Amino acid sequence: VIIYGDLPKNKENVIYLSNHQCTVDWIIADMLAIRQNALGHVRYVLKDGLKWLPLYGWYFSQHGGVYVKRSANFNEKEMREKLRAQMKAETPMYLVIFPEGTRYNPEIPKVIADSQSFAEKEGLAILKHVLTPRVKATHVAIDTMKDYLDAVYDVTVAYEGTVDHKGQRKLAPSMTEFLCKECPRVHIFIDRIDLKDIPEEQMYMRRWLHERFEIKDKLLIEFYDAKDSKRRNKFPGKSVHSKLSLKKTLPSLLFLGGLTASMLLTESGRKLYVKTWIYGTLIGCLWVSIKP
Repeated sequence: VIIYGDLPKNKENVIYLSNHQCTVDWIIADMLAIRQNALGHVRYVLKDGLKWLPLYGWYFSQHGGVYVKRSANFNEKEMREKLRAQMKAETPMYLVIFPEGTRYNPEIPKVIADSQSFAEKEGLAILKHVLTPRVKATHVAIDTMKDYLDAVYDVTVAYEGTVDHKGQRKLAPSMTEFLCKECPRVHIFIDRIDLKDIPEEQMYMRRWLHERFEIKDKLLIEFYDAKDSKRRNKFPGKSVHSKLSLKKTLPSLLFLGGLTASMLLTESGRKLYVKTWIYGTLIGCLWVSIKP
């Protein structure tokens, strides 16, 4: 894990804005949070369809996650109410938002082309390595929690090994590929932004957010397309090879592994495990359909 920029050592209440390429992006937020002793603070703004995931859909909702629909179906009131409930409960907030709304996938050029056409139509800069960001969820989150937040983290992520033999960008690693070391290094650029530097009105925030994604695009152009091959596969500026000590991860691994193993090694435990998945999924789906 190679980190660039300014990641504070202390935990903060933040909104985390990142480019989106694959499911591993979710874990990158955890990688940064654990380095601030804030792992349990991570919550996500998720597309609405994910609430039907077995067990996890209900878990994310109960853990402070916010499900949103795109475009005209976006429910601003519902999102504000969920965030206000979290603030009232004084919930630590490390709220992850992917403003592109969907993944950047080089194998689906139509999505990229449509995003670029929209930017051109709106008089915005055309972006190469990221999609045109959507502002609604970001604006609602910042506007609702502006007195609760310490900062906004603008995060740009790039995975090594995602360029083909022709020098063209290819699909980012899946979770399985990432865990099996198909990606040798992940590069993470963090820019900590004070709330006072972010415009409050949605119209101006939209322009500000697009400008932040222009910066991301320039970083990624440097990473993937730099004419000097020595400058590729890294972001400009100073970096730190951020190792993680076992004491931050081993206790939770032993606890979870021991708990799971103790269930699977006995007949009654295996029955409980299966019933948890079956009935937990049914109850969870019913719950999120009534109280998202």
